[in-house]
Amino acid sequence: MIVAIDGPAGSGKSTIARELAHRLDFEKLDTGALYRTVALSCVRDGIDLEDEAAVCAQARSACISFDSSGDATRISLDGDDVSEAIRTPQIDRVVSKASAYPGVREAMLPVQRSFAEGRNVVAEGRDIGTVVFPNAQVKVFLTADPRERARRRVLQRHEGEVVSAAQVESEVDETLRDLERRDALDSTRETAPLRPADDAVHIDSSSFTIEEVVAAISRLIDEEAE
Repeated sequence: MIVAIDGPAGSGKSTIARELAHRLDFEKLDTGALYRTVALSCVRDGIDLEDEAAVCAQARSACISFDSSGDATRISLDGDDVSEAIRTPQIDRVVSKASAYPGVREAMLPVQRSFAEGRNVVAEGRDIGTVVFPNAQVKVFLTADPRERARRRVLQRHEGEVVSAAQVESEVDETLRDLERRDALDSTRETAPLRPADDAVHIDSSSFTIEEVVAAISRLIDEEAE
């Protein structure tokens, strides 16, 4: 079974997908991590993100792999674990540019589909239910209030650290501006824009706990399995 969870940055996709996969003993596929890894590869090699041909060539040549053997899925670039390196503000700001190029998305499509072959998967991203797995048995489009999404993104950035509420709030405004720019880019790009699949169930997670959202999606899965 494939469970597709789409939505904008900070809507809770990663957290919900991780908890859901753990509960169901499914594999978790974070497709956004692929595009972040392509962006990181370009940054490291000094490739201009405005140079579409060069970025697409980098996506085709990069050796990107997932390791789901541990508690959390790790992602590697040319043998180097970049699971943390792809989650920086710098990559936040440039990933939409890389992911908007049709050649990059084309290069990542077989990587995503091969991961799911013969597996039960919870896949999260922006075009899972519309492009990557259009025949997914369960499709969810997850949203949240923009400021709440920005707050979540800041907390994710500082995961494992001790930070004050004041520090979090001090970063929310800039993060919100970055999210709004990314929303505009993601929803208006020509190839695989961010949009809900026609048959997706919409869930606004702003006022729900993680457990409540996971429970709601679990019910959808149970209904599909009946």
